[in-house]
Amino acid sequence: MSRSESLAAFLRAEARRRLDRVEANDGGRNARCALALLDTAAYVTGLPEDDPFLLLLDEVGCFGPLGCEEFAPGEAGVRLVRRWEGGEPHELLRALPTAIAASPAG
Repeated sequence: MSRSESLAAFLRAEARRRLDRVEANDGGRNARCALALLDTAAYVTGLPEDDPFLLLLDEVGCFGPLGCEEFAPGEAGVRLVRRWEGGEPHELLRALPTAIAASPAG
């Protein structure tokens, strides 16, 4: 699986997680988050493997030490994705490496 496919699969799984959440009076927050994550997943699938966003995510260790493992952004990255409520796909991709690198484990 390519890095873009691995990242897209992670984002789709997180979108499904948000859609499965049941919260009274969430005002559509979970649905908006899921749509934003699905939009980002679709955007990511079109990225070449040498895209700067993917390279930055690789640099902070999201694809393992050799850069070829399943996408795993660590706690800080998961936290950011799970709180993401919208914006342009590139905004989330730009924010991920920064959040991961700033975390104590990053």
